[in-house]
Amino acid sequence: MSSQEVQATSAAAERMARVVAPKRFGFIRRLVRHRLGLVGGVVLLLLAVLAVIGPYITPYDPNEPHLLDQLAPPSSTFWFGTDELGRDIFSRTIVATRPAMVSGLLAVIFAATIGATSGLITGFFGGWVDSTIMRVWDTLLAFPTIFLAIGIVAILGPGWINAVIAIAIVNMPVFSRLVRASTLSAKGQDYALAARSIGASNSRLMFRHLLPNTIMPAIVQMAIAAPFAIVVEATLSFLGLGSQPPDASWGNMLSDAQGYLRRSFTYAVFPGLAITLVVMAMNFFADGVQDVLDPRRIRAGRGE
Repeated sequence: MSSQEVQATSAAAERMARVVAPKRFGFIRRLVRHRLGLVGGVVLLLLAVLAVIGPYITPYDPNEPHLLDQLAPPSSTFWFGTDELGRDIFSRTIVATRPAMVSGLLAVIFAATIGATSGLITGFFGGWVDSTIMRVWDTLLAFPTIFLAIGIVAILGPGWINAVIAIAIVNMPVFSRLVRASTLSAKGQDYALAARSIGASNSRLMFRHLLPNTIMPAIVQMAIAAPFAIVVEATLSFLGLGSQPPDASWGNMLSDAQGYLRRSFTYAVFPGLAITLVVMAMNFFADGVQDVLDPRRIRAGRGE
């Protein structure tokens, strides 16, 4: 190969690298440029780290009573004060980060997996399969979300795992409908018809060709559904249907605090602020993901 051919090949490789790199790293760059999305992502990353290491860095055992310091105000000894049993509220608030974050993550992953799969199947096959599955989801959508979650936990029994299952179930219809609508549109596209014409099986056509092109709305919905899942988990714990004492969760801490607000109003402030912080961070991150993944907004940013 001559030196000119080598130079031409090298130049072509460089041009290809410049074309491929934006496609590979464009999402991350656009998300970093989105200020609110970046703030939300950083806060969520810090909360995730806190959820992992939190139980090992708390100044006190979250369930250790200090009977001489019941309902103590915030001080240098107890940064957030103590509850009615003298337990350190700061330690309990930190430890409660893990069940809140994990419940939101697990519930959304479970809901997206089942919901997206059912939406792909119903959109692809149609007919009685579509009618049967979608009527099940329509029935679930007929109930108010929180009442449906309470009803499911009442059947399964109180507990953190059952609360996660209930939250996942109430979110499945939304994921299913989103992926079903995308599948109905995608299966008539040229690439799907070409795959069918060369003999692709139904499973290969669905999961190899259609799913990668229909999953984007579900990814955005996962970011939107996560803060909702955390609020529902806190609500169920507040009602005594989620995490059970003595395990610390923001919801049951608020439930315990409501009887002592006159003696120690800060008892309810800090778990409430924790819920507010994580929900705001997730909403900022969800807005960033939605802006970054929306093709119309991407084109608008490029001036197309």
